[in-house]
Amino acid sequence: MKTQLLNEEEISYAAELLRSGEAVGMPTETVYGLACDAGNDDAVRKVFAAKGRPADNPLIVHIADISEWAPLVREIPPLAMRLAEQFWPGPLTIILPRSEKIPAITAGGLDSVGVRLPAHPVAQAMIRAAGVPLAAPSGNRSGSPSPTTSGHMMMDMDGRIPAVVEGGSCACGVESTVIILDDAETVRVLRPGFVTPEQLNEIAGRVIVDEAVLAQPEEGCVVRSPGMKYKHYAPNAQVTLVNGNHQAFLQYMAQQKTQGVMALAFDEDAEDFEKAGIPFRTYGNTDEKRAAAFFGALRDADELGVTHLYVRAPRTDGVGLALYNRLIRAAGYDVVSADETE
Repeated sequence: MKTQLLNEEEISYAAELLRSGEAVGMPTETVYGLACDAGNDDAVRKVFAAKGRPADNPLIVHIADISEWAPLVREIPPLAMRLAEQFWPGPLTIILPRSEKIPAITAGGLDSVGVRLPAHPVAQAMIRAAGVPLAAPSGNRSGSPSPTTSGHMMMDMDGRIPAVVEGGSCACGVESTVIILDDAETVRVLRPGFVTPEQLNEIAGRVIVDEAVLAQPEEGCVVRSPGMKYKHYAPNAQVTLVNGNHQAFLQYMAQQKTQGVMALAFDEDAEDFEKAGIPFRTYGNTDEKRAAAFFGALRDADELGVTHLYVRAPRTDGVGLALYNRLIRAAGYDVVSADETE
């Protein structure tokens, strides 16, 4: 497997692989995706096999122009079009009833399909060169941290796919916001991302954040979006998400054993953690920066031999909601309140 450089020849090579039914690593502004021809059953099966992904977990379909959307769905309601015109190209996936052009296997057996138009120029170039919509879940082994660099993806997919296209580090660092329309004016957020409920509320009459965003879905339930049902994004290290302010988090960590333990803290926590001699790493000073950095930080923890990673929780508004959503799944819903331990 090779990492590609961005030029027309390499994009053409990737497009040939895609048209021939292969799966190829594709950079996007969210995370690196494992792309294939969305209409090719055999290619989709290769993606599921490479990831070790459950077959009932639907794939998101990527297009390069808004005009490519209509053939993939049965209809586009006015609210859906307004949202697309506002947020595409960008990290928003809109779920609508699928047309016959989208096979059941791509949709995880559902009658609907999520579609988005990515903002990354390399992703757009690959879709145009391939000449077909591309189904592309995150390019990691199922359940492990999503890849935000080509190196991350090569680590997970080496020997499983023929190529990863280089596109630099992902700007967002978390997967797209996934929404569905409850009615003509109501948006339901199934998976939060960089397009926030607050932003959606400027276009829609009403925005509902699905209960599963911050809670564990019931056993055996049917899910409509990737990232809802299974434990996701987890490193080898055990992860605990810790709610609390700076001082509460510091005191909580001082009570933990130090062998194999590390804190993933905010940038502003660093000085006091260093003084206290508590093993730590930081992952940003804003929710946007933390979202871009935390998947890499989870992978770094494994490389350092960390056995238990305690992560200071972000807020649950704006982009912080997306980050919190990923972290509770990485932690397998192991969430504690530092304030209650004092």
